[in-house]
Formats: sequence, C-alpha cells, structure tokens
Amino acid sequence: MRLRNYRLFLAGQLLSVSGTWIQRVAQDWLVLDLTNGSGVALGLVSAIQYTPMMLLSSWGGLLADRYSKRLLLIITQSLLALTAAALGFLALTGQLTLMDVYVLAGVMGIATALDNPTRQSFLIELVGRDRLPAAVGLNSATFNVSRMIGPAIGGALIVLVGAGPAFLVNAVSFLAVIASVALMRRESLFIEPPTLPARRQIRAGWAYILQDRRVGATLGLVFVTSTFAMNWPVLLALSARGRYDTGVQGYGFLLTALAVGSMAGALFSAWRGGPRFSYLVFVTALFAITELASAFMPSYGWFVTILVPLGFLALSVNTTANSLIQVVTPYELRGRVMSAFVIATAGGTPLGGPILGYLSERFGPAAALAFGGSISVLVTCAAAIAVRSAVRTGRKAVDPPEPKDTGEM
Repeated sequence: MRLRNYRLFLAGQLLSVSGTWIQRVAQDWLVLDLTNGSGVALGLVSAIQYTPMMLLSSWGGLLADRYSKRLLLIITQSLLALTAAALGFLALTGQLTLMDVYVLAGVMGIATALDNPTRQSFLIELVGRDRLPAAVGLNSATFNVSRMIGPAIGGALIVLVGAGPAFLVNAVSFLAVIASVALMRRESLFIEPPTLPARRQIRAGWAYILQDRRVGATLGLVFVTSTFAMNWPVLLALSARGRYDTGVQGYGFLLTALAVGSMAGALFSAWRGGPRFSYLVFVTALFAITELASAFMPSYGWFVTILVPLGFLALSVNTTANSLIQVVTPYELRGRVMSAFVIATAGGTPLGGPILGYLSERFGPAAALAFGGSISVLVTCAAAIAVRSAVRTGRKAVDPPEPKDTGEM
C-alpha cells in the first residue's frame, strides 16, 4: 500500500468489481423478467458470456505480452463501460429485448477474455516480484468485499429504480479503473520489454506450461479444485435446499460464511511471504480434507461453521497458485501463462456444474461435497509426485529464489 500506483489500482478495482456484481444481479433479474422465469435463458446468457474466456483468453494473454498493459486495460475497460451503458439505455427506454442481452453479453465476454489476463499479469508491473503475493492477497480481499456489497446494492437499486440504472452505475464504475490507470506514474512501474511478434506464440505459451512441471501441476490443481470442489453456487445452493431445507435465507448465510473465510484468507495471503509449491500442496490438501469433512456435518449450524475455514483455505489455494505462476514464469510468457490460469479458474465451471448436480440428485448434496474433496486429494497427490519427479531428474527447482526489491515508491 506504500506504492502510489498500486493504491490507485486497488481503489479502481474496488469500485469496478462492485459495479460488476451490481450488474450481475440486475442482468439475471432482467432475463428472468423478460422470459417469465426461464432458467434455460438464464443459463444461455451465462454460457454466452463465459465461453469467450475459454476461446479467447490465450489471445488476450498474447496481447498482454506484446503491448502496453496500461493501454490494453484502458481499451477493454472502455469497451465494458460502453456495453453496460448500452444495456442501461435500452432498459430505461423500454427497448431491451432478450436478443439484445445475448449480443451484449457476448461482447462483454470477449472484452473480459482480453481484460483478465492483462489485469492479472499487470500486477507484477505495479508492485515488483517480491511484493506480488501481498498484492494478489489484497486484490482477493477487494474482490470479496465487492462480492459482499455489490449484490446488496444491486438488489436495492432494482427495487427502488429498476434494472436500467443498475447497468448505468456499472458503466460509471469502469471509469474508476480507466482513471486509476491513466493517473499512474510510468517511471514507478516495473515494466519489462515486450515480446516481439513471431510465429506460433500461443503454442509457445502452452509448451512452456507442459515443460515446467511446477506451472503445469499448479494449473492442474487449480482446474480440478475450481471445477469440482469450489463450484460454490451448485454445492451451497443444493446443500441449503436439499440437505438442510433452509431456503434462500439459509443459502445467503452459507455464502456469507464462505465470504468471511475468504476475506481472512486474502488478508493472510497478503501478509504471508513468497509463494512456495510445497505450501500450495499443503494448503490444497488441507482444503480437500476440510471439504470432505463438510460432507459429514450433522447440522446446518456445523455446516455454516466449517465454511469459514473452507473459504480461508480455498482463497489461500488460489492466491498462492496465482503468485507462484507469475513469479516463476519468464516475463515474455507471463500474459499467455496467466491466460491459462484464467481458463483454469473459470473454464471448468460449466463442466463441473452438471456432474455435481447429477451426484446431488442421485446420492444427495453430501455426496457431491465428498466427491469434490476426494478428487482434490487425488490431484494434490498427483501434482506433488509430478513435481518431485521433475526435481529428481533435475528439470526444475520446486520453488522460486527469494527476490530482492528494487522498486520505487
């Protein structure tokens, strides 16, 4: 927080991510209103918005490696602001149709696919290599604060003034990021030379992931745990409804307990030292065991209680993985490798949801939690064995060397 550029960035992120959550609530509500409660239409909007992340994130990472990340962020945030403004204008004038929502959701998905790898890899330019874990932790804390206040504001806006103004609030929130990036001091950034254009550069990024066992194993851990063990909307909604019969209010308490643990995990990650693969394996194993234990909680109260450490450990897994990948990856490949991290954290959600839903219907919500915990234990063991084997053959060291800080305030 002593770095001016990072303070600007964090403030912009707090406002922008809160606006994104406001729009998410408004968009879901509006789709249900336009379709008389169609769950299929709601799922289709989500698929349209998230599919570009799978298809285009690698291209976004390549652009982040080649060009100024500040300029790319201004472009993507401007596109997102215009999309939100268009939704708000059409909703206020009564001209918004379901097809408009589909098209604008697709545009927003494309902009997000280009924005996420750029924003992730921009952190190390803001704070330098040794402060990166703290920056990732504080970013995660900001995300969790936004996740708590954004939906509440969005719900209030819908009740008071309707969905249109909620979209416009989100459009204005993107201006905070644009302003924060524009006001940064270039001489205080840790800028590294851009990657020169060449053939097969996206393939080179994936080749590096396969070559470096630390990065490949870390991405594998993140993908499996995010897909099957951290698919919270499915796991917690089914637990509240089918296991404890607490209704929507009980579901809200579960999300709150998870957010409290996540906030604590984010602050701990910001305080903790540099990332270590050995620590990632340790904390992922603890997370898997805790999720297994949650499947056997005898009452709703005990389940709420265990979600606090579960949220703490889940956030610790993601922030440690994020920091480790950025620290060990060569700067000329960082954007492309971080695009793979974006795919690993979000891309498996559509795959895991139906599987976990089937297990819950067939065997109960506790079985879905037990499955998520069990498969996380297996992938943790596999990742540890793979990296240990690489160390024995002399291919890669497990942990990055301790960096020295040379940055300006």
